[in-house]
Amino acid sequence: MSNYAKEIEEAKEAFGDLLEQQLERVELLKQEEDFTDFNNKDEIVIGIVGGDGIGPYITKEAEDILRFLLDEDVKKGRIKFKEIDGLTIENRAEHNKAIPDDVLEELKECDVILKGPTTTPREGDGWPNIESANVAMRKALDLFANVRPVSIPEEGIDWTFYRENTEGGYAVGSNGLHITDDLAIDFTVATEQGSERIIRAAFDYAQKTGKNKVTVVTKANVIKTTDGKFLEKAKEIAKEYPDVEMDDWYIDIMTAKLIDPKRRKEFKVLVLPNLYGDILTDEAAEMQGGVGTAGSINMGKKYAMFEAIHGSAPRMVEEGRAQYADPSSIIRAAGMLLDHIGYNKEAEKLQKALAICSNFEKKVELTGRDTGATGTEFSEYLKETLKDPDLDQKYKSYITE
Repeated sequence: MSNYAKEIEEAKEAFGDLLEQQLERVELLKQEEDFTDFNNKDEIVIGIVGGDGIGPYITKEAEDILRFLLDEDVKKGRIKFKEIDGLTIENRAEHNKAIPDDVLEELKECDVILKGPTTTPREGDGWPNIESANVAMRKALDLFANVRPVSIPEEGIDWTFYRENTEGGYAVGSNGLHITDDLAIDFTVATEQGSERIIRAAFDYAQKTGKNKVTVVTKANVIKTTDGKFLEKAKEIAKEYPDVEMDDWYIDIMTAKLIDPKRRKEFKVLVLPNLYGDILTDEAAEMQGGVGTAGSINMGKKYAMFEAIHGSAPRMVEEGRAQYADPSSIIRAAGMLLDHIGYNKEAEKLQKALAICSNFEKKVELTGRDTGATGTEFSEYLKETLKDPDLDQKYKSYITE
């Protein structure tokens, strides 16, 4: 082993730097304030970020739906929209930053952000090797919870996933160590504070909504230290919620049980470390109709960002068919935004209208090409459905058929 003394010392130094960074982050976590109470806010600023590729096209439709549902409070001045154009790949490349400084300041002027997909450069595509805008935003605004609902009413599926966003296997993903040409090491991170806030958020949601069951997903039987900490913290917090049932599953068997017709209806709220959440939510979205149908929230205690979970689809733009992109995912995200800022009735109404338009009636079909409708035609169909005074009854009739 003496042949590797130099490499070991360099690795120790690099690991020491990582530990210092993470311990500094822990100290900041200890100083966190409570969640924003939107019921007590006289003004709510919604940032609109188009992003790249099909992003501006689909985001425009989601903003139109938000303005339609919030029209009264927009006129009163309680709701304000802020257009933020600087998160394009061209502008980020020009500044060689995942989020240019002036754009970050604009984002911080908003309470919540509706964001279209953004391009993350990869080797060979001609762009600078800058960090993902999503990852950078999660760090800069401390958006620690990725919340994704998946609903398939006709199959009795109504899941809400709480994925930890800032720790786990992605926490220092770009700072792994190449010890030698033969050995590379990455790290997974779990903190007491980081685990507690995501788990507590999941239990709070379960209690508030009456979805009185939380399923904790780890691989604590093998990843004993970090996953073990996450699971033990969940068991500790569960004692504070006697009306909420808790169970726990390992990620490998959980991927199977999610598609088991006999078991999947039992799951309600699921809370997971970062990597497992990334895997399981994509599987769940595919069951709903594909990742293009799912929306998500990246939530912190002060800020929250809502987005589609698919990519920017640059080829659709290159082929001149961006106007045919399906806006369902980001419209679902807009519904989550409504719920987050306290417009729960409007959010429920939108969820029902989306189910009618996308799953049941399907009077307007989206194909991604000129063989189907444009995103604007779909959003107009959605608005007409939202206006229907019999919306609730129509929705009930469909799910009971």
